[in-house]
Amino acid sequence: MARRYDPGRRDRIIGAALRVVADRGIDGLSHRTVAAEADVPLGSTTYHFASLDELLVAALRRCNENFARAVRESGRLDDPGTDLADELTRLLGEWFTGERQAIELEYELYLAALRRPALRPVAAEWTDGVGELLARRTDPATARALVALLDGISLQVLLTGGEFDATYAREMLARIVRGSGAR
Repeated sequence: MARRYDPGRRDRIIGAALRVVADRGIDGLSHRTVAAEADVPLGSTTYHFASLDELLVAALRRCNENFARAVRESGRLDDPGTDLADELTRLLGEWFTGERQAIELEYELYLAALRRPALRPVAAEWTDGVGELLARRTDPATARALVALLDGISLQVLLTGGEFDATYAREMLARIVRGSGAR
């Protein structure tokens, strides 16, 4: 029997892994559950991802891209005339306007790095990448502080089940930006 060429299979497997984690948590993730969700043979998941950690790395990398892309694509962040705190608040508000389950999934994968060392470099990619983008407008230490605050606010909203408070976020972001002398 000829092997079927399926160039999108790897991406479908990653998408299936994200759905499995969203529905069942990381403990519900296995090659078998992902294969069933992706409607591919079990061997396909192990061919593309030798371990669950490899699969989780790919899934986290895909999730990382969401907020980082929004930050990158915001042309206003590169404009020195744009208030940095206002723009970050707008971006965070847009993120929370989206589907909450998707944000929870991203943070579940992000925090899985606490117990899965293979995920730590990928979690760091997000903070480093967003920090580099913000460092265009301020110094690297302030950019790291802004990323930490964005993370902290996001975790508080998710863990308390509360709503995103744009006024509070904007004020705290502005304090950090003002302390650096950037705008």
